[in-house]
Amino acid sequence: MSEPIIEMKKIEKHFGSVIALSGVSLKVMPGECLCLLGDNGAGKSTFIKTMAGVHKPSVGEIYFEGKSMDFDCPRDAITAGIATVYQDLAMIPLMSVARNFFMGNEPTKKIAGISFFDHKLANEVTMKEMKKMGIHLRSADQAIGTLSGGERQTVAIARAVYFGAKVLILDEPTSALGVRQTANVLATIDKVRKRGIAVVFITHNVRHAMAVGDTFTVLNRGRTLGSARKGEITSEELQNLMAGGATLATLEGSLAGTI
Repeated sequence: MSEPIIEMKKIEKHFGSVIALSGVSLKVMPGECLCLLGDNGAGKSTFIKTMAGVHKPSVGEIYFEGKSMDFDCPRDAITAGIATVYQDLAMIPLMSVARNFFMGNEPTKKIAGISFFDHKLANEVTMKEMKKMGIHLRSADQAIGTLSGGERQTVAIARAVYFGAKVLILDEPTSALGVRQTANVLATIDKVRKRGIAVVFITHNVRHAMAVGDTFTVLNRGRTLGSARKGEITSEELQNLMAGGATLATLEGSLAGTI
């Protein structure tokens, strides 16, 4: 069995007297999709921001490709190969798909000694990379705001993969999408995983997690409630673990089984 691409050991994060994370550990293998589940306030966002270099852990260690890492900023994590796609995709709606794809990493060509944006190369690469993800654009020159929410998520994922992500963190990518758009994003996650890239999929939707996940970790109030591999836990058991077990069963009984 191969070594984990990333491992988080006994991570704690304190904000003054508030303990946001308390001893959370997980590891992700290359080509594996780990689903990190939990309700609002469970600590999911704090955990992924620690993994992505936004926060430094108060206690605990981060290992990437077997080496202990100390990220001072998100750029350190990106340089190592950890890319994060947040719910706010940080895209400019009226700018072209290609321009958004290469934002901050613009390819250039020189004409008379002056550097210009290489429009032709950017368009060719964007079309090619989106096709790999199952999205056939009419043109890479079209405004990215004309794409659906799922297609924009796919652009962000394809961009991260193209620029060398070895670990891809997805922060609730399906939370605001319709059924068809969600299916497209889940299919993209599956394509990324099959290319050997590790995926950390943050969600509160058990059905979406079960569709693409290989392993599942549930957080609650900054602690790990449990972890399981696919086949070791059912969707009902996972939902029950997320919702608090006996509490959910009691509530479901009082509501005549409508949950």
